[in-house]
Amino acid sequence: MTIRHQHELDGLRRAGALVSGILAAMREQAIAGAVSRDLDAYGAELMRNAGARSAPALTYDFPGATCISVNAVAAHGIPDGTILRDGDLVNIDVSAELDGYFADTGASFVVGEASPAQQRLLDATREARDTAITQLRAGGLLNGIGRTVETVAAKRGFRVIRNLGSHGVGRALHEAPGTIPGHYEPRDTRRLHDGMVITVEPFLATHCSQTREGDDGWSMVCPRGFAAQFEHTVVVTHGEPIIVT
Repeated sequence: MTIRHQHELDGLRRAGALVSGILAAMREQAIAGAVSRDLDAYGAELMRNAGARSAPALTYDFPGATCISVNAVAAHGIPDGTILRDGDLVNIDVSAELDGYFADTGASFVVGEASPAQQRLLDATREARDTAITQLRAGGLLNGIGRTVETVAAKRGFRVIRNLGSHGVGRALHEAPGTIPGHYEPRDTRRLHDGMVITVEPFLATHCSQTREGDDGWSMVCPRGFAAQFEHTVVVTHGEPIIVT
């Protein structure tokens, strides 16, 4: 999506505020003893109350309103009967359609108290996202996102998962400019333009550079170690980017 009018930005902001609020509410409920499926049902209820629809369910018939990924599952985890325990590394990804606008956000966290190693991974992944966003400018190369993420990951001693990345969003969950790698692709000559709506969502891991598809046909699993993700929906401008989530 390319934002051309104020009412479009306003609509995207409303969708962004909704998904970020649902993510925060679900995060508060994600304590030891909570059941993944119940957390998802809570998120689904919040969407319904707001007149919104789950984007992954609407777009891909995903078997959940949100994606809840635990420990070795890096992304696209199906909400199920998993009981959260202290020390679990969890990612909640919330995307929804509201009045024709799609917004997408996500965050990783540890149930209870994070270990020093877990906290380093979380801090590095959030840093990669935030640093990549601050450098977005219309006219810049799209591969600057991957370059920044890869630089932060290397500096902090982590790997970038190469088969998961950012994407266009706004009028659909996944749209032009398509997938945006979280690693540096020197042959990618695509450029950012004013009003472009994208996600910025690095996936950093301790031992994993590629995820594999789980037996359920949805979840993306790290064969070794753990991963984290932080995500915002962003509008590119000639000046400071606009974060709508």
